[in-house]
Amino acid sequence: MPRVLVTGATGFAGSHLLERLDAGADVIAWARPGGRHGAAPGAGRAAWRGVDLLDRDGVQHAVAEARPDLVYHLAGAPHVGSSFDNPAEPLAINALGTHHLLTAIERAAPEARLVIVTSAMVYGPSDDPHAETSPMVPGSPYGLSKLAQDRLAALAAIDGLRTVIARPFNHTGARQDPSFAIPGFAQQIARIEAGLAEPVLRVGNLDAERDLSDVRDVVDGYAAIAERGVRGEAYNVCSGTAHRIGDLLEQLLTRSRVNVRVERDEARVRPIELKRLVGDNTRLRALGWTPRVSIETMLDDVLEYWRTRTT
Repeated sequence: MPRVLVTGATGFAGSHLLERLDAGADVIAWARPGGRHGAAPGAGRAAWRGVDLLDRDGVQHAVAEARPDLVYHLAGAPHVGSSFDNPAEPLAINALGTHHLLTAIERAAPEARLVIVTSAMVYGPSDDPHAETSPMVPGSPYGLSKLAQDRLAALAAIDGLRTVIARPFNHTGARQDPSFAIPGFAQQIARIEAGLAEPVLRVGNLDAERDLSDVRDVVDGYAAIAERGVRGEAYNVCSGTAHRIGDLLEQLLTRSRVNVRVERDEARVRPIELKRLVGDNTRLRALGWTPRVSIETMLDDVLEYWRTRTT
C-alpha cells in the first residue's frame, strides 16, 4: 500500500483530504502536539502523530519513521486577516516549517512525491484571472509567507525533489472556521434562527470579489496534482469565476428561516484587501480535473452544517 503523509490533517482542508483518500492507502496524519484528532470521516483509519513543524529534529525523526511515498503538505497558518496582527507567526510556520519538512524528505524519503499547498494570495492585484505565470506581489504578511513557501518548493524541485505546487484560491465548506466569511455568515444565521442571537448579521467588506470553490473540489484538485502534476510546476486550484461576497451573503439570507438585518462591523474589515481575486484553472483542467459542486449546493451544505451544531 502507498504510504501517504498528510500534514495539517486536523485543519479544514486536511480533514476533507483524509475523507477523500483511497481506502487502500496507508495514511499517516500529522497534527500539532497536544491537538485533537479530526472527527471527519477517514480520520479514524489514519495513524496520528503529533509533530511541531518548527522542531527541526522532531520533523526529521517523524519523516524517517513514516518514510512516505506521497506527502500532502497542508499545515500552516491559514488566515490572512490575523497575519497583520502577528506577521512573524505565518512566516515561521509557513516558510520555516516547510523548509524543515523539505530538508527531512530530502534526507529520509528522497523519492517521495510532495504536493506543497501554498495560496493564491501570492499574486498581486489584477482584474484579470491569474495564470500560474502572473506576477507574484503579495499584499499581506500571510501572502508573503506563502510566497516564501512557494519558492522553497520550486527550489526543492530544481534540487531534485519531486515537488509540485498547489495554489488554492478561496474555498469553503463544512468544518471551516467561522472567522472566514461564508461560515461566519452561516453561523450567525444559524444562531439567529435558534434564538441565540438578535436578528442582526455583522459583516466586513461585502464588495470584494473572490473565486470561491467547494473544499471537496479543492481536495480533488490536490489529488489530481499529486497523480499527474509535473515536477516543479504550480497549479491554480480554483473555479475560474469571481463572486461578490455581498451576493453570496444574499443567497444565504434567502435560505434563512427568519428575517435578518445586515450591519457593517469595522472590526471585520481587513487593513489591506484585494478588490478582486480570480484564477485561471486551465493548467489544472489539463490534468483531467473539473469542479463538480455547485455554489448553491456549497451554500446549502455550509448553512446546514452550522444549523446542526447550533443549540
